[in-house]
Amino acid sequence: MERLDTIEELAAHHGCGLVPTMGALHQGHCSLIEAMRRESDDVVVSVFVNPTQFNDPADLDRYPRTLEADLAAAEAAGATAVFTPPADTIYPLDRETWQPPLPRVATAPKLEDACRPGHFAGVCKVVARLFDLARPSLAVFGEKDWQQMLVLEAMVAEHPDRWGALQLRRGATIREPDGLALSSRNALLSPEHRERALGLSRALAVADDGEAAMRAVLDDHGLETEYAVIRDATTLEATQVDRPVRALIAAGLEGIRLIDNDAC
Repeated sequence: MERLDTIEELAAHHGCGLVPTMGALHQGHCSLIEAMRRESDDVVVSVFVNPTQFNDPADLDRYPRTLEADLAAAEAAGATAVFTPPADTIYPLDRETWQPPLPRVATAPKLEDACRPGHFAGVCKVVARLFDLARPSLAVFGEKDWQQMLVLEAMVAEHPDRWGALQLRRGATIREPDGLALSSRNALLSPEHRERALGLSRALAVADDGEAAMRAVLDDHGLETEYAVIRDATTLEATQVDRPVRALIAAGLEGIRLIDNDAC
C-alpha cells in the first residue's frame, strides 16, 4: 500500500475508487473500503481532518487522530493507497478553493444544518476538492451520516459536468452487538457514557411509536437531545404522503455529540 502526500502522487490514481474519511478508522470505515475493493482494483482512502466542517473549535481539537493505526487498518481492509494531505494541499494559501452551492437537502430540513451552522458548506467544500484532485470513478459514503450522504449525492447530481461519470455508493451502518453505531467519536466515551449512548439505538427501536417515544428513551438515558424526528427518507422534510421515512437522532452527553438513524 502506498502513502500519498502530494497532488502529483495522487494523480497516478485518477479513476480510483475513493473512500473519503477524517481518520480514526473503525470497522465501519473498513466495511466501506472492503465494499469499494470489490468494485475497483485501485482503492484510495483519504485521511484529512477537515477544519471547515467544525463549527466548534473545541470539537475539532478533540477529534481523534490515529494516523499510524489508520494506515494499518486501511491496508488490512484492502486499500491500495492512503492520501494524507497537509492542510495547504486541500486549501492552498494562494487561491480560493471552490465552494459548491448547497443543495436543498442541506438547508431545508433544519436538522444538522440548523444544529451545526456552516457544517455542510465545509463538507461539500472538502469533498468537492477531493473529487477534483482524485478524479475518482467511484466513491462511497456511509449511511450512518444519512443527511451528509444525501447532501453529497445531491451535490454530485447538480454538477454532472464537473466529475463526469462519477458514481456514488452507499455503505450500511455497522453496529456493535449491543446496537451502538460505530463512530470515531465513540473513542471519547467513558464506559458509563457508552452505556448511556445506547439510548440512541434504543430510541430508534421505538420510532414506529412516534417522535415523542424516541425522545422519552433519550431522556431516560440522560442524553441531551438536539433532534429526534421522523422525516421523508430522501428530502428529510416533513411528509404527509405515503413515502419511505427515516428516523434521525442527534444527542449529546458531556460534550460528545452522537448521531444515528434508521429506516422506520
